[in-house]
Amino acid sequence: MSDWLIAIILGLVEGLTEFLPVSSTGHLILFGDLLGFTGEAEEKFKVIIQLGAILSVIVLYWRRFAGLSSGLARDLLRKDAWLQPGLEGVRGLAKLALASLPALLVGFLFRHQIKDYLFSPTPVLVAFAVGAIAILIVDREPKEGSDKSIETISLKQSLAIGCVQCFALWPGMSRSASTIVGGMLVGLSRGAAAEFSFLVAVPVLSAAAFHELLDAMQLFSAHEVAVLSVGFVVSFLSATLAVKAFIRVVSRWSLRPFAWYRLLVVLVFCVGYVLSGN
Repeated sequence: MSDWLIAIILGLVEGLTEFLPVSSTGHLILFGDLLGFTGEAEEKFKVIIQLGAILSVIVLYWRRFAGLSSGLARDLLRKDAWLQPGLEGVRGLAKLALASLPALLVGFLFRHQIKDYLFSPTPVLVAFAVGAIAILIVDREPKEGSDKSIETISLKQSLAIGCVQCFALWPGMSRSASTIVGGMLVGLSRGAAAEFSFLVAVPVLSAAAFHELLDAMQLFSAHEVAVLSVGFVVSFLSATLAVKAFIRVVSRWSLRPFAWYRLLVVLVFCVGYVLSGN
């Protein structure tokens, strides 16, 4: 299979799954293994194309990100600004920081162990199943369990969501699923939890992607950079469509279909590995 086709496939996989509670990293590992796309350069490729998905959120939620900077100078003059409600200025940045720091810290401290022991098909499939069970337990009702919006989130709730997000460091658990489940556990509506997960994704995923980008600058040839660019663009376009559709779905229905999908993935790949003799 050509590098260009692999880039398109993985770009689609990344974009369509990054912000859904189904684990983009888990899908990339499984599809990469299926396509024979493995190795150090390939692993960096999978991380870097996440930047395309991240850009889609920045574009779609540009007003929200602009709000984080609006009134920043004014807030800095208020001693209690970071305690105020809402998700703008200092208080918004503080809440996103608290929701991002736990995963960034744990990911940095245990990055080698995570890559050595969890970045393979078997741990990923186990994580798919565990994440599915968690979704089915937390999202038992088909309708909204709370009407709290993203504007009501507190510093304590942000930190709690950040701690739950650490489970996403296990490939297959899903950063989006962990953050949404964490948000629902602290009382946010399903839609608000999903939107907050999109916003938190930007600092967390950007840190990982830019780290890999700087580390890989000398690793890719001109041809590989071109292929990487194709994956980036495909990831951006497909993520834009996926985010819009996902918000409509979770606002009206539940996350349970995504849990059943995760279990179906486990079943399909397990049967596939058995039939292939792996």
